Order: sequence, then C-alpha cells, then structure tokens
Amino acid sequence: MNKKKPYLVDAVIGNSRMLATLGRTGKLYRLWWPNIDTPQHVDAMRVGIQMAGANVDWFDEANNDWNHTIHYANRSNVLHINAVNESAALTVNSRHFAVPGTDLLVREYGFVNTSTEAKQFTFVVHSSFIISENGLYNTTMFNNSADTLIHFRHQYFFGVSSAIVCAKYQAGLSWEDVQSGQLNGLNIDMRPDGALSYELTIAAGETVIVPIYVAAGNNELEVVALLEQARKKTSEQWAGETNAYWNQYVNTAVPCPIEDDEIKELYERSILMFKLMSDEKTGTIIAAPEFDETFSRCGGYSYCWGRDAAFITTALDKVGLKELTDAFYDWTLSAQSADGSWQQRHYHDGQLAPSWGLQIDEGASILWGMWQHYLVNEDLEFANRVWPAVFKGAQFLESFIDPATGLPKPSVDLWEEREASHTYSSAAVYGGLTAAAGFAKLAGEQQLQEQWNQSAAGIQAGIETYCFNDELQSFYRGIDLKVSAQKFNTDTATGAEGYIVDLDKGYQKHVMKHDPIIDISLLGISVPFNAVATDSDRMRATAAIVEKQLTVEGVGGIKRYEDDHYIGGNPWILTTLWLAHYRFANGEAAAARELMQWALNHRTETGLLPEQVDKNTGETAWVVPLTWSHAMFILAVFMLAESK
Repeated sequence: MNKKKPYLVDAVIGNSRMLATLGRTGKLYRLWWPNIDTPQHVDAMRVGIQMAGANVDWFDEANNDWNHTIHYANRSNVLHINAVNESAALTVNSRHFAVPGTDLLVREYGFVNTSTEAKQFTFVVHSSFIISENGLYNTTMFNNSADTLIHFRHQYFFGVSSAIVCAKYQAGLSWEDVQSGQLNGLNIDMRPDGALSYELTIAAGETVIVPIYVAAGNNELEVVALLEQARKKTSEQWAGETNAYWNQYVNTAVPCPIEDDEIKELYERSILMFKLMSDEKTGTIIAAPEFDETFSRCGGYSYCWGRDAAFITTALDKVGLKELTDAFYDWTLSAQSADGSWQQRHYHDGQLAPSWGLQIDEGASILWGMWQHYLVNEDLEFANRVWPAVFKGAQFLESFIDPATGLPKPSVDLWEEREASHTYSSAAVYGGLTAAAGFAKLAGEQQLQEQWNQSAAGIQAGIETYCFNDELQSFYRGIDLKVSAQKFNTDTATGAEGYIVDLDKGYQKHVMKHDPIIDISLLGISVPFNAVATDSDRMRATAAIVEKQLTVEGVGGIKRYEDDHYIGGNPWILTTLWLAHYRFANGEAAAARELMQWALNHRTETGLLPEQVDKNTGETAWVVPLTWSHAMFILAVFMLAESK
C-alpha cells in the first residue's frame, strides 16, 4: 500500500467522468470515478521492466537511471512522458489519456531499443486499488477468459488489461513482493493489489507498443465488455480520436483574442483544463483534484465552492463554453439550502461537504454569477429557470443584513480563517442583491427589484461609512472581528477598540471593532463587484497599499494578506492576477500586463497554473492545477484585449 502520496502532481487527465493525476515520471497517483470529486480508488499503479536475473526496474520511479520529460499534446489533454535509460539503451515513450465519453483510461507504452542488439525483457504492471479509499473488503482476481486483472469492492469494478496476452499474473501481490517479478498465478485474493507481466523481444532499433487499458464499471461484465471494445482499436487509433476530440473542443471555444504565442498556449490549456474540472454527470466544478485526502495540511480541495465557481463560470462564458456554465447553475438549484443560502462547499451530488461555517459571499457570488451568465447570453429561459432560487437566495441575503450598519452580519471570510463582517463579503452581497434585482426586473417583480436595490445601496453606503481606515488610507478588511481572549486583551491594552459579547450557556465572544490587515480581497470591492468605483480616491489608495504591502520581495507576485502563514505565506497566482484585473479596470494596462507575465512565468512544466509559488525559490508550492487560477488568467486575457 502506498503510504505516502505527494501533495503536488504534474499532470491531470480525464474526460469529465474520469479524472486522474500523475507525476512527471508517469506514476498514476489517483483516479476518480464515476464523478470527478469522489470516490477516489487508486492506491498506486507502477510499471517496470525486468531483465533476466535482475529485480524489476520501475521506470516510473524517480531514479538516476531514467531521465524523464513530460508534456501535453498540442491543444489536447493527451499526456506524453518520455523516459530514457542511456546505459540500458532503452527509451519508453508513453501516452496517457481517458477516452471521451467512456469509462476507459489508456496508458500506451512504446519501448524503443536504441542499441545494436536485440533485447528481451519482461514488462511488469503492478496495480493497487484501495477502492473508495477504504482499505477494507477489497478483492483482486484474474479473469482468465478476458486476460484481465480485476479489482473490485461493492459496486466499483476496475479491469487492467492489454491488447496483447499476459505471460504471468498474480492476485494479492504486495509492492514489497513484486520486486522479484515472480508471479505465481493466484487467481483471487482479498487484498487490493496484483500484477501482470508481458514478455517482450525487441530487435535493434525497433519499437514495440504495449497498451494498458484501465476500464471502470459497476460489475465484472461491464468491465470485460469495455475492455473487449478497447481492443477493437489500436492505442494509436484511440489516441488519434482523443486528440481530435480535444482539438475540436478547443475549436468550439472563442479564439484567443491576443496575438501572443505564450498567452495563447495558456489560454487553450485553460480551456482544456476547465473541461476536466467540470463533472459531466452533475455540472459541478471542482476547485482542484484532491491531493490531501487525509487533511494533513489543509481542509481538502476536491469540492465545489460557489465563490470559485462564480469566477470560473464568468471565464467560461468569456471563452464561449456556455454549456458548462448552464450545467453548473442548473446544479446550484439542487445545492441550495432550504433557507435560501448556499453553504461553504458541496459534493457533486449537492450534499454539504465538510464545513466550518457560513460564508455569506458563497451564495452571493452564485447570484452574481447567474446574472453575469444572463448578461452574456440574454437567455430568458435560463432566467426563468433560476428565478425561484434567486428569490430565495436574495431573501436570505436580506435577512442576514445588520440593520444598525446596513452590512451583512459576521460570517467566515473567503479564505476560511476568521469570523467578521468582512468588507469583501459585504461587496459580494452587494453584487448578489443587485444581480437579484436584475432578475426581479425580468420577472416583472418591480417591488422586489426596488427592495433589493435599496438593500444593496445600504451595503454600499455601509462600506463607505464603516469600512474605511482613514489612518492607513485603505479599506479595513472587516469590522467586528472575532479574536481569542488573549489577542483581545493584548490589542485593547494598546488602545484598539473592542468589546465582549455574552453568548448562551455562559460563553463569551471577544470582538475587535476593526480588522486593519491589508488583504488582496479588498480589490473585490471594486473588481468584480463594483460596490466602490475603481477610480475613486479610496480605491486607488487601497490598491496602492495592497501592492506595496503584499508584493513578495525577490520572487515577486502577490500574497493574500500581510500576516499570511498558510503553506508558508507564499504569493498566489490568482491574487497576482486579481491585482492585474484592478490595474486593467483602472486603465493601467502596462502594469497589469507585467502581473500577467508573472503568472505566465510560473506555470508548471506541463503548462498548468498552481495555487501558490514558493516565496523563496519561485517553484510551484501548492495545488496543481487550481481552477480559479486559470479562470483569473482567462479574465485577464479579455481585459488585456479590451485595453488595446
């Protein structure tokens, strides 16, 4: 069993019903099916060669004998990995992809003999499936008639096979025992792992192709039938059809509006990645493929956040992928709570995911995103379809407003770290209510339109009245910030204003009147929610101090906020692009373009955008890929085009 998986991956492949992550050596780390958020089934898959009298040499492991390079095919989600062993005079060229519209993963290995003599060796495939990430009750068996190793638990079955017949097999073979390459022919075992081996003879200068197919299904018959279908075409044919599918998918999108090869490359990679992060069956969009399933360093990423998705769907509409946006907002109707709210995050089936409290900006962002979608498409059928949810959502937002300030009551912030009446969240609610007013007008509900616009205007006034820090000449991050008793005592002792609230059962809440920390999300007051004009003196001053305080020395880029410690307090791609958005909106295209270039310079080897960049080395630091990062880049591209 693979006890330690890396947080960082190098590539994702999939087809919106299967999703897999791999390392740059080709090792398969995770596989999600039948949805892309959960469940995840793979412990690990490894491939290696065994020369006579030696142990297996695993060429998808990072070692000194093999040099690896990795890249995607142009305008496609087909992944290429090249592994070269000069001392053995052997090269392995592999392709990895999911066939669109199927539950089939293809892993094609081309063995190239670069020596002057024929080579004979055994190709070993070891697979371990901890199905549904549950170590109990997994079974591995070999189906002789289908020449297939099958892993199953409950309703999930996975078949591993090839287009050529295996020489040996074993069910229930551990990673430790497979090193010798001795497979004993055991047909079934209640353990999660097993292996197949193939005898290969390759003439000098010859290439031999061995495709490995991984099929998913709800029973053994489904898996065997899908593998039989897979063998009716060569892996070359499957790759050609898959490349054609992805090329056509890119062609259906709006062409990149900027004549710049580097921007165009990332623009098209973003379009391809958006499809992988969108669930075909539900319409949901995940923040990122999960990489920290034990929650050892974070709270998990393979969920749907309404806030992230609002930015993402706005980008989807920009590139012309209207169908993905439609599907997402249809899904939001199933995820709305009975009180009209949308909670922090959800699974793809609409159920509430692990949560730590209401974030009022989530539901507000969904309403705002729905309106952005309508403005692009002017689809009255869509407006009518979402109107009941908009009505309930706007009612909830109104109920959450503090009449004393006109601002939303305290909730958890967008970074999910503190409770306050956050200025960004207030702006999001402003955006949500103005969006709802727009839908009300379409529905002929003039009274509601006026009511929601009035509430939004109250928030706008409250932001100006209560949320500006005259001393720093910046907006406060928020007001009424909940803190620990220790911090409360320390801060009030130095003159900061605070108060204590008595709660039920004798508990108390310690509250600081203001949160003065500079945070990139303060730009959201203006871009995208437009609660404060981008060219106002207050917004200009806030943007200036944001850039001054949050730019990371040396490596560059913008971190989230002043005292950020998450994963070391690194600059983020999306935060840097957020400042670019503000600069574009304020007519400062040259400064914005420099920020865009920083994001371009910090793509991964495979051209994906991470969440964070290491503040010391400039290397990828956390989460690959982050869908929100790609969305912010797409939005920046169109702002750049509009600035020309």
